[in-house]
Amino acid sequence: MSANDSALQREITALYSDHHGWLRGWLRKRLGDAHQAADLAHDTFIQLLTRDEPVAAREPRAFLTTVAQRVLANHWRRQQIERAYLEALALQPEAVAVSPEERAIVFETLLAVDRMLDGLPLPVKRAFLMSQLEDMSHADIANALEISVTTVKRYLVKAGTQCYFGAHGVLP
Repeated sequence: MSANDSALQREITALYSDHHGWLRGWLRKRLGDAHQAADLAHDTFIQLLTRDEPVAAREPRAFLTTVAQRVLANHWRRQQIERAYLEALALQPEAVAVSPEERAIVFETLLAVDRMLDGLPLPVKRAFLMSQLEDMSHADIANALEISVTTVKRYLVKAGTQCYFGAHGVLP
């Protein structure tokens, strides 16, 4: 373990011992669930442990709040994706029902696609998903989004590029 790693670990240990209880309470107020709050407080500190550089927070609670808000946003986005997926499954005929293992794989895949598309403007995401999941033509997407076919093509190239390079570890 390098001196940098050791210093970072001491810093996070101090943050944890001084502010973990406060952070759990802050999250509990937002979630209304003590168990989820504890899980997300844990995830917040895990995020800090994956850092390469020191935290050096002058205002530790403000810093932890910022990190926790990102963790919380990811939690809510994951729940939203899971709800949408379960609703789509409920609409399928019973003969098309998938096993719990297949359901988990599809859900994890959906989360991976969501992460790859993260940061793209909503119309770009929508155009990409319409193309890939609904097999819509460029003209149909243009009509649905009230944009030109040229813009649809540009959006699809942008989303495809983000997915390709993100999946190959080129993008941050």
